Amino acid sequence: MKMKLVTIVLVFAAAAASAISASAQAQPASPQQPATSPQPAAGAQQPAAQPAQPQQKKEIKDQAEYNAYVGAIQQQDPAAKISGLEAFLTQYPNSVVKEDALEALMGAYQQTGNAAKMSDAANRLLQVNPNNVRALAVLAFYHRSLAQAGQDAQNNLNLARQFGEKGLQALPNFPKPEGMKDPDFEKLKEQMSGIFSGAVGLAALQSKDYATATKDLKVAADLNPNDFSTVYPLALAYLQETPPDYLNGIWYGARAANIAPNPQMEQQIEKYVKSMYTKYHGSDEGWPNVMAAAKSSPTPPAGFSITQYIPPTPAQQAHDLVSKKTPKDMSFAEWELVLSAGQQADADTVWNAIKGVSLQMEGQVISADPNKLEIAASEDDIQAKRADIVLNMTGTIPAKLMPKEGQTLDFEGTPSSYTPSPFVMTMDKGALLTKAAPKPATKKKPGTATRRKKPAAQ
Repeated sequence: MKMKLVTIVLVFAAAAASAISASAQAQPASPQQPATSPQPAAGAQQPAAQPAQPQQKKEIKDQAEYNAYVGAIQQQDPAAKISGLEAFLTQYPNSVVKEDALEALMGAYQQTGNAAKMSDAANRLLQVNPNNVRALAVLAFYHRSLAQAGQDAQNNLNLARQFGEKGLQALPNFPKPEGMKDPDFEKLKEQMSGIFSGAVGLAALQSKDYATATKDLKVAADLNPNDFSTVYPLALAYLQETPPDYLNGIWYGARAANIAPNPQMEQQIEKYVKSMYTKYHGSDEGWPNVMAAAKSSPTPPAGFSITQYIPPTPAQQAHDLVSKKTPKDMSFAEWELVLSAGQQADADTVWNAIKGVSLQMEGQVISADPNKLEIAASEDDIQAKRADIVLNMTGTIPAKLMPKEGQTLDFEGTPSSYTPSPFVMTMDKGALLTKAAPKPATKKKPGTATRRKKPAAQ
């Protein structure tokens, strides 16, 4: 498990603990006199409800306790430091520097790569100080990492969010450790903010709380623009919210593809984000430019935009169709589009061309009785099993020729009227047609006109 951000958090804790021991060692205490005042590690703080106050000096009054603490904290070998600190905490469970010792213990476990023990030390630390910012950061990141590795994802995301939200509440009251320079302190708080916000944002994404997800993941991604595990979820949050934020989603998706951990993942992400770009833009024209720009910049540059493709309305489609095709060259589905959605002039153009004209067509039977058939002739209506033609028969259909529901047949009829919505065309003079001998090179489409065929015996 990569713990780079947590490492930054714990490095400062180790430095603070070393400063404590160095200060204490310079003026060792006698049994009759209090020990020198060691300074607490960076996680020591006032309760979250109180404004941050300068930290009070901590005094180890017992010489043996003092020696045990200094001996443990000054160990350079992480294993030796762990052994010394665990022994110290066992022997002095109520020590004034218990919080500092646990912070140092977290750092030592991190150095050995033992994430589970590091998290255990963090939980012990929260029992001493529920608002310890470093412990909250460690646990928020730890549970987020477990979830992203697929280990009990839902439970770990819930825990990550809890620790993240608690950390964001406690962070404004996090006191600057004594001796830390202001730029270093601001950097530390920023890193912690990124950890907390990332944990909250990922959990919010999982629960489809996209408003929270985009807000918090954006904070985390801007602080760590090369962290794929944050940047890609941010892109997903933007693209999955309602309505989708295509501009930001496409940008951060392209950024995620550029920083993906392996070529296979890069290809998969680019394919998905490119499809979102094409959907929004209407084509993939300009996509390489977006990828190149996202590679060189972690955030969208000023003025970044993508022209949105606005599809023509059904009325516009109908008008374009009438402008390009004559009614006799249109399919039944195209007639249906113009007659149901077109402007009156376009609808009249089609209707005047087919009204009263005997047509031979193919369709699927929706319902049948001896004098009337309800038929689906367009592909969409065939799939929906919805009749778009009512065929009034010239004569009664003989029982032996009665078609079955779902059967595909050829028929003849003369358009006499139609209803625009829902679209239904009424045809009179209906007749069933016998199948002509098949021609291998010919394949009829549903709803298209065919050559005149011999009517079946009625």
